[in-house]
Amino acid sequence: MAKATVCLSYDFDAVSTWLWSYDSWDEPTRHSRGVFGAEVGAPRLLDLHDKYDVPATWFIPGHTIESFPEICGEVWDRGGDVQHHGWSHTGPATFESEEDERADVERAVDNIVDLTGRKPTGYRSPAWDFSAHTLDILADIGIRWESSKMASDFTPHYVYGGWEAPPDGPYVRGEPTDIVELPVSWQRDDWPPLTFTWARPHRMGYVPEDSIFQRWYDQFDWMYENVDDGVFILTMHPQVMGQAHRIMRLEALVQHMSTKPDVEFKLMDTVAEEWREANPPA
Repeated sequence: MAKATVCLSYDFDAVSTWLWSYDSWDEPTRHSRGVFGAEVGAPRLLDLHDKYDVPATWFIPGHTIESFPEICGEVWDRGGDVQHHGWSHTGPATFESEEDERADVERAVDNIVDLTGRKPTGYRSPAWDFSAHTLDILADIGIRWESSKMASDFTPHYVYGGWEAPPDGPYVRGEPTDIVELPVSWQRDDWPPLTFTWARPHRMGYVPEDSIFQRWYDQFDWMYENVDDGVFILTMHPQVMGQAHRIMRLEALVQHMSTKPDVEFKLMDTVAEEWREANPPA
């Protein structure tokens, strides 16, 4: 087994994030940023992955598949693994009912089947949150792993369900399910520091980029030296990382990681299944 594993992942939100997460239905300038991700950023990133023969996992909302079918098809045809990211890029906790959430999830499954010919095995919440119903819905559609939670940084584990957070008592962790968690982190996500918005939510952006990429170098290097069989998961967005000056920074990071002995780049589905095999659910 490799000393360290790297999973490069893309949340290919395109326009959907501006419609549902930022309520920008009548703001075509914001829409254009998502169009850039589909028409400019994603092709650049695919070329980079082809150049280094490095796999990538693409979490694609159904809305993106329906809106930009050609580039989504190219992602799949060029070796990208397409996984579930909702249909409408709506945070699960904000749906008005379980029925609404389930309908959104199931519509996205149909889109992925139409695109790839197979059901998704992995899921990433559009908002990195869950409702009280999300785990049950994921189990019902056959999801085997997910990547939305942060109880670990570099070590897969099983998602816990049945937690309780009473206002007048201690937190109850719950019990592990049989869905594997591949943990994410806001510290390894390009959107918060590099995406400027001039209104809530998430008014951020224009953080010095040297500091962001240095953070990723530092986290990877620490994991490599200190975590046995660590898994480094980087979350990126084509409309953010696909900017010209960032492509070369990402390329340099890939080169740096590749210089370390016994580092492998893998699809997240592969990592989840290998971890499950080594750590079967109770």
